[in-house]
Amino acid sequence: MTKGKKHMDGTKRCRIQFGLEAGESARTIAKEIGVSLTTVTREIRKHTYESFKGCYGRANQCVHRQDCRLTLVCRDCTAKGARCAVCSYRNCNKFCGKVEYIDCSDRLSRTAQVCNGCPGMKSCRRRKLVYDASRADGDYRRVLSEHRQGAALEDGELKNLDDLISPKIKDGQSVHHICVTNAAKLTRNERTIQRYVNYGVLSAKRGDLKRACTVRKRKSLAKEYQHKVETGCYVGRTYADYERFLSEHPGVGPVYMDLVIGRPGGVCLLTLHWLRAGFMVGILIPNKCAANVTAVFDRLHEELGPELFAKLFPVILTDRGTEFSNPSRIEFADDAKTVRRTWVFFCDPMNSNQKSQLERNHEIVREILPKGVSFDALTQEQAYLALSHVNAYVRLAQGDRTPFEVFEFLYGEGSAAKLHIARIDPKEVVLKPRLVGIEMK
Repeated sequence: MTKGKKHMDGTKRCRIQFGLEAGESARTIAKEIGVSLTTVTREIRKHTYESFKGCYGRANQCVHRQDCRLTLVCRDCTAKGARCAVCSYRNCNKFCGKVEYIDCSDRLSRTAQVCNGCPGMKSCRRRKLVYDASRADGDYRRVLSEHRQGAALEDGELKNLDDLISPKIKDGQSVHHICVTNAAKLTRNERTIQRYVNYGVLSAKRGDLKRACTVRKRKSLAKEYQHKVETGCYVGRTYADYERFLSEHPGVGPVYMDLVIGRPGGVCLLTLHWLRAGFMVGILIPNKCAANVTAVFDRLHEELGPELFAKLFPVILTDRGTEFSNPSRIEFADDAKTVRRTWVFFCDPMNSNQKSQLERNHEIVREILPKGVSFDALTQEQAYLALSHVNAYVRLAQGDRTPFEVFEFLYGEGSAAKLHIARIDPKEVVLKPRLVGIEMK
């Protein structure tokens, strides 16, 4: 058997799929493509996905669907002439933590418990476990690309590097001079440090360099380049993992997290949105950096206390911005990871619709804080005032109630005040920039 490459390519994945459909054993497939048996079984197990294709008319695949009490309630639900989203008969698999799928192990492939190669797969109306080569290769390429994005620097290493280099650049020293005279203290080479300065990772910016104004700026520098703290932060925290978490913990109320940008490179507004209530909190951070985001959660954990924090933040869903690339420090209260305070998951790339309610709420926030307006002069008190008015705006989705009222009902009276959101009379709501002293031309 020839020694395989470190990374499996699309051709080998196609051969795995072909072998599964032909009923070949994992050992035979591994020998054909020149890899170990463990590599093949791990590849299949990692990239197997659930498919309900062909299940029309039997979306509920649970063995208890005939006598389940929740199912009976779902069938009788007549809210607005349709089944509600949470207790829908078709969504029991997703929300019920006691779902048991119909056992089909006697017909699954002996290779890795997948349905590839099953003679009755086309006519089967059960849930299917499928390995697809093109989908597996796409997932692999996306993860590989994400690992290569940004600067792989821990917060401590970034601080040490910044403390050493930035003051010297501002004193007029060139990057080459700094690298030659401080070679023993540097953990990165000259070219990498030059790139960090050009892309704004360090506090010393490109304009602080001697010849920056005389050298034409490259087009590539227009791209955003922030350092990613955990290169493997998305592993085990995908949207599919998030849905699995909700199914295993029914009744949990998720919190969506995102960032509203003012001036690029300047102060940003970190937004936290409670899905069930439509309630949102906005906290200003100095810039788009993972350390600033973790500092916010450290402060909230201290102010609210462990018990209330766990109640308000059981699980968090966010996008894949580099400012959220240190989820472990959000999830745990200490570096040793002994005290868990929440769970963090990420949306799929380019799928903001997976937290669409948050995006729609941002449209209301933007009525007060328009795009293109800098947040540098905005105070935290003004941000709290803006969000207080946003939460006093009546929503049809909340039964013509305000998010403030629903949040207080769900989490107790005074819970909004602990997040610095004040009660505003809906008749007095102002959704204009003048609320926070912004004058539009």
